[in-house]
Amino acid sequence: MNETTVTVVGNVATTPVYRELPSGPVARFRLAVTARYFDAVKNTWNDGHTNFFTVWARRALGANVQGSLAVGEPVIVQGRLKVRDEERGGQHWTSADIDAQTIGHDLSRGTAAFRRVLKGDGSLTEAATARERPEPEPVG
Repeated sequence: MNETTVTVVGNVATTPVYRELPSGPVARFRLAVTARYFDAVKNTWNDGHTNFFTVWARRALGANVQGSLAVGEPVIVQGRLKVRDEERGGQHWTSADIDAQTIGHDLSRGTAAFRRVLKGDGSLTEAATARERPEPEPVG
């Protein structure tokens, strides 16, 4: 099947909404993507148009989004682009959704701490738990 896969870099624009559905967990949030360009005459960077995408994260990705993302954080989203046209209340609406395959923090703009979770119960793995507890400094 031919699907349009995109990679988008932007900022989380809304608090992720998490729901447990019969088909499994799902989280959604809005992603703001603003193009920037350099004005050589003024020697400044300027913001261009901002595009907004609704990002859908399903199953384990949705559960991890719930515990990992907050408004304003820079992220990279890769997934399938779906553009929808619909009529609501006599008005025509077009929306762009991304069915996410992977989501991560943009480490060129900050740091993040990764915590691995077990499938099912969401608890930390033994390796991750041990890594979060630093070894005591040797005395003497």
